[in-house]
Amino acid sequence: MTQSKTVHIISHTHWDREWYLPYEKHHVLLIKLMDTLIQTLRKDDGYRSFHLDGQTIILEDYLQIRPEMKETLEQLIRGGRIHIGPWYVLQDEFLTSSEANVRNLLIGHRDAKAYGCISKLGYFPDSFGNMGQAPQLLRQADIKNAVFGRGVKPTGFNNEVSESQAYESPYSEMFWEAPDGSKVLGILFANWYSNGNEIPVNPEAASKYWDKKLAEVSQYASTPHWLFMNGCDHQPVQTDLTDAIGTAEKLYPDIRFIHSNFEDYLSEVNRTIPGDLSVIRGELRSQHTDGWSTLVNTASSRVYIKQRNQEGQTLLEKVAEPLAAFAYQAGCPYPHHLFTYAWKTLMQNHPHDSICGCSVDEVHVEMMTRFEKSKHVAESIAHDSLTWLAERVDTSVFSGYGKEATPFLVTNTTGWERSGTVTVQLELNRVYFRDGRDFRDMRQDVKQKSLDDVVLVDVGGKPIPFGLEDMGIHFGYDLPDDKFRQPYFARAVRVTFEAANVPALGYKTYALTRDASLKLLLSPTSLIVSKHAMENEYLSVQIAEDGSLTVTEKLEGTVYKGLGVYENTGDIGNEYMYRQACGDTAVTTRGIPASIRIQEDTPYRASIVIVHELEIPASAEELLEMERKELVWFTGRKSARSDAKIILKITTVVSLDKNGKRVDIASTFNNQAKDHRLRMLFPTGLEAETHFADSVFEVPERSNTTTVEWKNPSNCQHQQAFVTVAGARQGLTIANRGLNEYEIVREDSGQTIAVTLLRAVGELGDWGYFPTPEAQCLGEHTVHLSVIPYAVPVETAEEDPLVHGSGAIQAAHQYQIPWSVRQTEVHHGELPPTNAFGGWEGQAMVFSAMKVSEETGDMIARWYNISAQERVLKIDLPEKFHNAYKSDILERRLDCLQQEGAERLSVSVRPAEIVTISFEQL
Repeated sequence: MTQSKTVHIISHTHWDREWYLPYEKHHVLLIKLMDTLIQTLRKDDGYRSFHLDGQTIILEDYLQIRPEMKETLEQLIRGGRIHIGPWYVLQDEFLTSSEANVRNLLIGHRDAKAYGCISKLGYFPDSFGNMGQAPQLLRQADIKNAVFGRGVKPTGFNNEVSESQAYESPYSEMFWEAPDGSKVLGILFANWYSNGNEIPVNPEAASKYWDKKLAEVSQYASTPHWLFMNGCDHQPVQTDLTDAIGTAEKLYPDIRFIHSNFEDYLSEVNRTIPGDLSVIRGELRSQHTDGWSTLVNTASSRVYIKQRNQEGQTLLEKVAEPLAAFAYQAGCPYPHHLFTYAWKTLMQNHPHDSICGCSVDEVHVEMMTRFEKSKHVAESIAHDSLTWLAERVDTSVFSGYGKEATPFLVTNTTGWERSGTVTVQLELNRVYFRDGRDFRDMRQDVKQKSLDDVVLVDVGGKPIPFGLEDMGIHFGYDLPDDKFRQPYFARAVRVTFEAANVPALGYKTYALTRDASLKLLLSPTSLIVSKHAMENEYLSVQIAEDGSLTVTEKLEGTVYKGLGVYENTGDIGNEYMYRQACGDTAVTTRGIPASIRIQEDTPYRASIVIVHELEIPASAEELLEMERKELVWFTGRKSARSDAKIILKITTVVSLDKNGKRVDIASTFNNQAKDHRLRMLFPTGLEAETHFADSVFEVPERSNTTTVEWKNPSNCQHQQAFVTVAGARQGLTIANRGLNEYEIVREDSGQTIAVTLLRAVGELGDWGYFPTPEAQCLGEHTVHLSVIPYAVPVETAEEDPLVHGSGAIQAAHQYQIPWSVRQTEVHHGELPPTNAFGGWEGQAMVFSAMKVSEETGDMIARWYNISAQERVLKIDLPEKFHNAYKSDILERRLDCLQQEGAERLSVSVRPAEIVTISFEQL
C-alpha cells in the first residue's frame, strides 16, 4: 500500500556572515531578520519553529546590538521555537585544520548548552565539499544525522547508478560512512536548501508552485516524507507562511503539509527509509560531475588569507595549547577564557565565503585584523606559559660553564622528537632605566663588551656550532604583575644553531656563555660540496643552470630531477574557479638560466639563492573586463592574455639542515601581473594510479585520473600539510605552509605534483558582477614548501604505503610548527634542564592535540590512526596525573583505561580512528 506523503517545511535562513556585502552590512540585515523572526514567533502560534543555520555565532551577532532580547531568545530556544547549534560557525571543512573543526563543534555545543538546547544535526548546507571524517566527528558528538548541499550527485529515483556506485546515491537519502566505519544518515539537499522558499498564499500561484516543486522532490526522495527548505541565503522570514500552508492543504488534500523541524523530519525519515539506501564513503568532493562547479579553486583564491590562517591555527593548537598544558602540569592556571576568545576570533574567519577568499575586498581586509587579534592573544599565552616554565627549570648547571651564562629553553611542541635549525634573539648585559643613570652611560655599558669569546653550550657543557649576529642596542621592557613597567637597554644578539634530539612535547636548555677555550674546541664543517650543490647524511641537492633541483635520497639512491620549476598560466575565472585563458600556453622557468649563489654555509645549515626573471603577460586582454560586466559565465569566456609583458622576479632560497631529511624552499616575488596563476612543479618520476593528501584527521588516497563525467581540464584538489606520490620502493612528499591547492599532472616521466603559489583574479563570481581588485594579489609574497623524499626498506615494501611513508609525514607535520624559545636566568628549579611532558609511541599514529578541558580540568591528548590496520598506541602517564579515560571530541570521560600507579597505557586504535585520552589530575 502506498503511504501518503508528508511535506515537511522547515523555515531557516542560510546566513553568510559576510560575502557580497561587508560584515557590518550583513550584520544590519541580520538584526532586521531576527527582530522579524521574534515578532512572528510571538504572534503566530502556527509558525512553529525556525532553524538558525546551525551556527551559534548568529546569537552573538544579534545580541551585540540587541542585548535586551537575550531573555526572549532564551525562552524561544528552550521552548523549541528556535533551533541552534551544533557549530559555532559554518566553516569550510577542507580549509580549516582538524583541530579547528573540533573546536568549532566543541565551542558551538558549549554556547548552545547555555541556552538549554543543542540541535543535534550535522549541518553542512553550503560547504564546498565535505571532509571524509565528518561522520566520525558527528558520532563522537552523539549526532546521528547529517544534511549537506554539495559533494554528491544524485542520479534520480529510477536511474541506474552504474560505475558511480561507490560515490553516488539514487536518492536524496543515503548513509555516509567515515573511514573508521562510523556512519550517519545523510540527507542531500538534492533540490537545494531553498526548494521551499517563498511559498505562495494565492491559490492559483500556489498550484503552479507546488505542482513543480512536488515533482522535483519526487525524483529523489526515498521515503514519503519530503523536505522543503523555506529560506535561502540571507532570506528574510516568510511571515505569511501559516496562511501559505493552509492554502496548500486545501489544494492537495491527499498530502499532509506541516511546518516542521529537523528533529521531527529525521525521526520520520529514519522510521521509513527503504533497505536499499546507498552507502557513500569518505570525502564528498563532487568527483562525479563535470568538474566546473566544485569550487575547489577557492583553495588558491587570495593565498595570503590561507597562509595567515595556517599560521594562526598552528599558533593556537600546536604551540599555545601544548605550552599552556606543559605549564599547567607545572602548576600554572590554564587560561581557558583567553583560548576561547582567540579561537572564536580566528573562527570568525572560517565561514566558507570568508576563508575561501570568495567575498568582496572589504571582507578580507577585516579578516586580516581578526587574524592579528587572534595571533596576539595566542602569542601572549605562549609567552606567559614559556615564562612560567623557564622560571622553574633548573639552569644552575650553567654556572660552571664559562662566565655570564644566558640560558634559554628550546621547546618542541610537536608530537615527535625533533632536530633542526633554531634562531633565537637573546639579550645580554641588560641595564634598567630605574637605576636613574644617564642614557649615554647606559648605552656605553651595553656596547662596550666584546662578543669574541661568546660560545654556545648544552647542559653537559659541550660547545655547539652556532652563528652569532650582533643586533646592537635593544630597547625592551618588563611588565611585572605587581609594579609599573620596567624599561631597559640590552645588547641584542641573534643566535642560530642546530637543536638536536629535542624530546617530543618537551624541551632542552642551552646557554650562551663566555669561554674562549670552549670555542677553540669547535671544528668548522660545511654542507656545501660545490657552488651549486649541498648534501648531508641523508640527502644530496644539486641545482641546475635553470634553477631546478635534483634531489637524491641517499639511503636507496633514488633521484628526483627537475624539481621546483615555476609555471605561469592565464586565469580568466573568478574567486571560485580557475579557467585558463583561451589559447594560452604555460610559461615556465624550465631551460631559462637563473642566477645562483651560496647564501649560507655553516656547520648546521646550507642555503643557496636562485633568482629567476620570468617574462609573463601583464594581464588578460581587455575583452575579459567586458565579459565580467556582461555576466558571461566563466566557462563561456573567450578572453586570451594580453600582449603586454612584465618581468616577474622570483627569489628562491633552498636550504638543507645538517640532520634534515627534507629540503626547504622559500620563494619571494613581487606580483604586478593580473589574471594569472603561478605554480611550482615537482616531477616525481613515479607511475602511480593514486596519491595521498593530508586532510582532516586522515590522509585519504585519491585517484590520479578523473571520472568519466569530468569535463574540466583542471583537476585541482585540497590539501592540508602535504601531498605524497608513492611508488613501490620510494615516495615523494611535498609539504607546504598555507598552500592548500595542488594538482597531480600526468607527464611523460610520470606523475608531477603541481602546488599553487598564487592565483590572481578580478571578480567574486557567482550570481552577479562584484569587482575584487585586491584578489589580484598585487605586491610582495613569500611562500614556503618542503621536498621530502623517502625510501621504503625491502622488508616493509608490502606494508601500508602510509606506514612506510610515516617518517615523511612526521617531517611534513613538523615543518608546519615553529620552535618555541624563551630566555631565562641561571637559577635552581624543580624542573630538570631537559624534560618531556608526554611520551608516546605508535606506528601510523599522528599526534593532533594537547590541551586542558575546561569542564573537567583533565589534560586532553589526541591522536588519529592514518592506516587501514588496527594499531596500538602506547602512552606514558604524565606526572601529577592518575586515572586515564577514553574520551571524545567533546572532552567527556568515557571508559576508564588506567588506574593510578601504572606508568604506561596501551590503547588499541581502530583503522582511521580518532582517539582522545583524558588524564585526571591528582
